[in-house]
Amino acid sequence: MELDINEIKKILPHRPPMLLVDRILEIEPFKSATGLKNITMNEPQFLGHFPENPIMPGVLLLEAMAQVGGVAMLYPEEHRGKIALFGGMDNIKFKQIVIPGDTLITKAEIVKVRGDFGVLHADGYVKDKLVASADFKFALKHQHDL
Repeated sequence: MELDINEIKKILPHRPPMLLVDRILEIEPFKSATGLKNITMNEPQFLGHFPENPIMPGVLLLEAMAQVGGVAMLYPEEHRGKIALFGGMDNIKFKQIVIPGDTLITKAEIVKVRGDFGVLHADGYVKDKLVASADFKFALKHQHDL
């Protein structure tokens, strides 16, 4: 199943410039998702990172990857209205820079869940080359409980 940006906006609470997934290519709710993010020069981070040699900041790359996992976590109807909060990150590896013009493909898999807490693993690829990977600890919370 594929989800366009309008469907993603029904699931994730993020909005531009912090909505960092453009399309979900495949989803198995509360198990895994594959998502796409087109990296464009029009994004605000490139005004300062770095103007003469624009590189996608690592923290935004991780956020984009986590959002793909967030769609998988929040897709089931019983999780709608919740948000996924970071509890921590482990095993972060950056293998290659990501620049405007690249298409980031993220493969995210929920590897462990206990109640409202869990661990998500995500790998990011550009042209079939691994550019980053990480394990994300998360907590699902209702927005009104924050």
